[in-house]
Formats: sequence, structure tokens, C-alpha cells
Amino acid sequence: MSKDDSRMWGGRFSEPTDEFVQAFTASVGFDQRLAQADIEGSGAHAMMLKRIGVLDAGELKAIKQGLEQIRAEIETGRFEWSVALEDVHMNIEARLTALIGDAGKKLHTGRSRNDQVATDIRLYLRDQIGHCRHGIRAFQQGLLDLAEREAHTILPGFTHLQVAQPVSFGHHMLAWFEMLERDHGRLGDCARRMNQMPLGSAALAGTSYQLDREYTAELLGFDIPCRNSIDAVSDRDFVIEFCAAAAICMTHLSRMAEELVLWSSAQFDFVRLPDRYCTGSSIMPQKKNPDVAELVRGKAGRAAGHLVNLLVLMKAQPLSYNKDNQEDKEPLFDTLDTLIGSVRAFADMVPALEVNREKMYQAAQQGYATATDLADYLVKKGAAFRDAHEAVGNAVAFAIDQGKDLGACKLKELRQFDQRIEDDVFDVLTLEGSLNARNITGGTAPAQVLIQVEAGREMIED
Repeated sequence: MSKDDSRMWGGRFSEPTDEFVQAFTASVGFDQRLAQADIEGSGAHAMMLKRIGVLDAGELKAIKQGLEQIRAEIETGRFEWSVALEDVHMNIEARLTALIGDAGKKLHTGRSRNDQVATDIRLYLRDQIGHCRHGIRAFQQGLLDLAEREAHTILPGFTHLQVAQPVSFGHHMLAWFEMLERDHGRLGDCARRMNQMPLGSAALAGTSYQLDREYTAELLGFDIPCRNSIDAVSDRDFVIEFCAAAAICMTHLSRMAEELVLWSSAQFDFVRLPDRYCTGSSIMPQKKNPDVAELVRGKAGRAAGHLVNLLVLMKAQPLSYNKDNQEDKEPLFDTLDTLIGSVRAFADMVPALEVNREKMYQAAQQGYATATDLADYLVKKGAAFRDAHEAVGNAVAFAIDQGKDLGACKLKELRQFDQRIEDDVFDVLTLEGSLNARNITGGTAPAQVLIQVEAGREMIED
């Protein structure tokens, strides 16, 4: 086996890397995603090197032209990736040197792959978080439109999957909106916290070259350079933080998916999913399976698993950089793909739901959903809440025995449980009366739903 001259770090070694080890340790198969970020970072680093006198004008021009040619080759699929060069960074540097000669070799002055990869991941992830947040906003817009359209639609609200109280279907959609708003905020917090530049930290201790790190940070859109070179190259808490935010968002989507699966079943029949988001059965011709919702529910487990993977990856690493950190990229990339794809699917599917208002209304009439309204009625008539609670419990037991809803009971039947009950009780025993009575901030009254829809629109336009 002859010495592998393609390596850029092989001077100290007396024999070439074993072919299996070469393949085992290479990351170029998956970190090609960082190519555009690597080119962007290298371009800014070159401009800074020219600023401090390491490069002359001709060398900077050659580097910039070479990087743009490499960018074009990658975008058109003409770039030849080499496992022998290990990763995206060495592949690009080797190609640049082949294109422009010694000027390409100067580009690595004052940096290491350690700070280079840490910078590239931040650049890439910062951009991808923007895509995630844009997708969430599109989904939220669809939810607001649906909530406005269905503000007066009555849905049985559940606790323990038992009918609890009637709610507006629009109000329920706004609950989803609020979950996503927190997800949007968490991703924004993550992007702000990670927007510090590792470049210039070199391997771990900084560099003896008098780099203008503030200038490079400005070129790349970072708020500041990282303050500690050891921390800058060795920690991946920003990746973990993103994956934590993504796992929470995917958990929210999974809960939504579960409701869509339930609601679209024949037993509920509350909503009908667009055909384009469902599949059929190879043997049962009547089937319409909610595959997209089920897949999102399943993919939430992937996101949670990747978060645990990264936490375990980092938990025992001494400072500073270790090769273990190469294992951060695949879970990060898969989490990004999972989140972006899931949000996009729901942003398209949910606003197109066909709502079965009649079926929802019928379901809300079951389970004595207005029992709390009767208790509130008695409290307003002067009863202590606990006494009212007991009286209504007895009334519900009576209604169950009679096989009818509270609203179907006669006045004299209800008065046997509390003499304060009068004819006006039937105003609060209707589903509509129950909804309208909850006309407070955050309540389910249709008037409040419409107010919150407008507030939501203002929120997402900021």
C-alpha cells in the first residue's frame, strides 16, 4: 500500500490510513450539506486575511473566483467528492488548490477544521431555522383562517378523552396556534443564542495571527465572535438546543396528528381529510387511511430519539474538540428534514379539512357537556359551588337513568335537585348558551375566538 498523498495532514504519519478506517471516519457522505456554508465562511475568512495582509489582492480574487467555480460545480452536480479527503471542508480546499494553486493553500491560515466546522454548522443551521420558522408561520396562518371560518362550530371538548364541555372548533384550532407560537419563539431564541462566530478559535487556543474576528463576524452576519476559543470549538449545545425545540414542536404536531386520526375515523367522523393526503388499502376498497397524520405522529419519535442521541454524545466529552462530534450532523440533518417536512404537510393539509359540523354538534350533545353550566347557574343563584356540584351530579345521575340529556329534562324534574332552578335554566343548558357564556379573554365564546384570530394575525405579521 503506497502512501496516500491526498491527505492534507499526513506529514507526521509513516503509513497511509487503512482503507476501512478511511471509510469509517469519513463524513463527506453526509456533511456535503454544509458546502454552501463552508464556501461562505471561506470567502469571508479570505477577505479578512486580505485585510490583515496575509493575502494580496490577486490571491483574494483567485480564491473568490475559485470558490464560486466550486459552488457552481456543486450546484450542478459536477463536483467530485472524495472519501479519501474525509469531509466537505477538505474536499473544497483540495479542489480550490487544484484550481488556483498556492493561494488555495494560504486560505487555511489562522483557522482549523475545528473552528471551521463549528462555524459552518452555525451558518447552515441559522439558515435552516429560518425555513422552519417560515413553515410554522404558514401553518399558523392556515389555522387562523380555519378558526375564523369555524368560530361558531360546536365541538365536544374532552378531558381524559371523555366529553367535558362544548367548545368552539375554532377555539380548538387556536390552541394548536398557541402551541406553534411557542415553538416559533423557541426556534428564534435558539437562533439568537447560537449567532456567535467560532471562526478564529482555530484548533482550541486561538491563533497567533492577529485576525480581525469582528470583521469576519460582521461579514457572516454573526452578532459577535465567540468569547472563548475552547468553548467555541468543542460544544454543540446549540445543536442540542435546536433539536430540543424541534422535538417539542414535533410532539405538538404528533398530538395534532392523533386528533386528526381520531376525528377522521368513522367512529368520530368530525373531519374529512383531503384525499391527496390519504391512501387506500390494497385489499379493502372502502379504506381511506390518514397516512400523513400517522407518519407525522411516528416521526415525532425520531426527533425525540435524535435529541437523546445528542445529549448522550456530549455528556462525557472532555474539553475541547473530540472526533465524537462528527456524530452530531446526521441527527441534526434528519431532525431538520423531519421538522420541515412535517410542518409543510400540516400547513397544506389542515386548512383544507372538511368539517362535519352536524356530527360534532351531535357528539357535543352526548356526555352531559352542559353540567358545569348548570352548576355555575346555581352558584349565580346563591348556592355554594360544592353544593351546586353535588346537586348537578345527582341531576346527571337522574338523566342517565332516564336516558336523556339535562336539557331534555322538565323543569319540575330539575327542581327536585335544587329549588332555585327556574325557567331561565334552559338558556344555559343549550350548547350555544354554554359557548356564549364563556365570553372572557381566552374563552371559547365565538366572539372571543374572532378577537383572538385578529390578535393572532397581528402577531404573525410582526
